[in-house]
Amino acid sequence: MTETAGQWLTQEAFDRLQAEYDHLVNVGRAAIAKEIDERRQEGDLKENGGYHAAREEQAKQEARIEQLRSILRTAVVGEAPESDGTIASGSVVTASVAGREMRFLVGSREIAEGTDLDVFSAQSPLGAALLGKAVGDETSYTAPNGNEIAVKVLAAEPFQP
Repeated sequence: MTETAGQWLTQEAFDRLQAEYDHLVNVGRAAIAKEIDERRQEGDLKENGGYHAAREEQAKQEARIEQLRSILRTAVVGEAPESDGTIASGSVVTASVAGREMRFLVGSREIAEGTDLDVFSAQSPLGAALLGKAVGDETSYTAPNGNEIAVKVLAAEPFQP
């Protein structure tokens, strides 16, 4: 599975994100609109810190609603891909990264919520370098600072919530 085909999510993660989306759309929007209206009635908007704070909160909320809408629209819900030894979105990888052993999920933060796993998206430099690799493979990626980082895959398994 590729990230362009959709973001892989467990059913639990999908349900949690759907509940957050529904709450923001059905409850959060009305609450922030009421807050803005109350602040607007306090008078001069140029010097009304409460009004500006409420508008900023509204912008953050709308951004999260759009982010959730996008994730939910393209989500591929189900079990983690079967392990054929190849790293895909939804794989938990143990790798030697620049000589340091790391264990992390290649996928979405939404999947790993409630776990202690670090997460690297498939679009991140490390995640992209690992997609399609198998145990024993060596690769490298270019870090944001321009350094080339060596990576050796030590283990790969499907994510289990």
